[in-house]
Order: sequence, then C-alpha cells, then structure tokens
Amino acid sequence: MSLRDATIDRERRDLVTHQAMDESRLIRFVAGPDGMVAPDLGRKLPGRGMWVEASRASVDMAVKKNLFSRSAKTQLKPSADLADTVETLLIRRCLDQLGLARREGVLISGFEKSAAAIRSGKAAWLIEASDGAADGRGKMLSLARHQTTQVCGAFSADDLSLALGLENAIHAVLLAGGRADRWGQEASRLAGFRPLRPPEWDLPRGSSGGSGSDEDPGDEPRA
Repeated sequence: MSLRDATIDRERRDLVTHQAMDESRLIRFVAGPDGMVAPDLGRKLPGRGMWVEASRASVDMAVKKNLFSRSAKTQLKPSADLADTVETLLIRRCLDQLGLARREGVLISGFEKSAAAIRSGKAAWLIEASDGAADGRGKMLSLARHQTTQVCGAFSADDLSLALGLENAIHAVLLAGGRADRWGQEASRLAGFRPLRPPEWDLPRGSSGGSGSDEDPGDEPRA
C-alpha cells in the first residue's frame, strides 16, 4: 500500500492542538522500549501512535510540554532535538523518492530537458538546487510560474547529485503521475521544517549569489 493510499480519508488528532487532521499532514511517533520517542515516518512501527502536525513548531511544543508522556500515559523522554531528527528523516525520504523517480524514468534532469518538460505541461514539480546559479534558476522559475509547476529548492546540488547518481545536478523535473503525488506529500511535510523555496530566491537580482552551472549540460552519471 502506498503512503497516499494509506492516508486517504483517515484522520488523527494532533497532540498539540487536539485538532483532527488527515494523516498526510502529521508525523507519527511511537514510544521505544527505552522510554525515548521515535519518529515513524513510514507509519509501520508497532505500538500506539502519537501524532503531531508536521511542523517544527508543533514538534518542539510537544517536546517542551512532554505531551508524548500524557498521550502514552507513561513517562517518556523525547529528545530535545526531535524536530531536527524528523527534518533529517524527511530530507532522506524526499531524496530517496527522487532517486526512485529517476530509475522509473519519471524524473528528467538538465536545463534544456527540464525546460522542455515544463513547456510541455507534463511537469508536476521543478526541483532546483538551492545553490545553483541565479541566472539559470531565474529562467526555470519563470517557466514554472507560467505553467503553474510546483517548485522545490530545499536541497543543494550535492544532495541532488548524490540522490540521482549524477554529476552537478542543478535542474530536474518530476513528471506528473503517482510518483509525483507521493513525493508531493513528503515535500509538504518537509515544508513544515524547512522552506521548500529559499527566501533569498525572491530577493532583487544582485542581492544574493549562487554557485554551480546555469545549464549543467549532460548531468553526467557519477563514476
């Protein structure tokens, strides 16, 4: 069963706000045998789930007030950096999904190929390296804006290159379909912990720099 199928029409109560939310907007936690609190992003670990909205503020509040102990009705020891742990796990899940998408043939990389996919209307997501050059990024963002393609700039060129098995991965496009839908759910949870679109991208030209190639021709596989 896919993450998307598992979350359709299912709601859980957020420990912090007590509001009922769709599971896709929440992070599941379970109590470990040592009394620690473990994130269960895949929703597969045994035990009674404790659900918190997928945001840094909510996880930090749950830790500060130790709402996990109240929910489990036993003393638990959530780590002070639990939100950082969740963010790291979400980053890994998002990058792993991009690697799967490339192997499935539904992720396109490189400036020209990515631009063509956006123009064709087949692109669900534009994935831009956060540290790519501003000129190339500006052209891609302009194309995405006109096609209402969603944009993610949460990962560095090194992150993307490693995940995709490419050299100098700066621009990539995730084609519309089931994989893009599943990836979008993971990305929306990550957005609660780090911005998907770096704030400096919206600064006036010349206010921020970038590294990397504008067009990264070829996106050569890593040796």
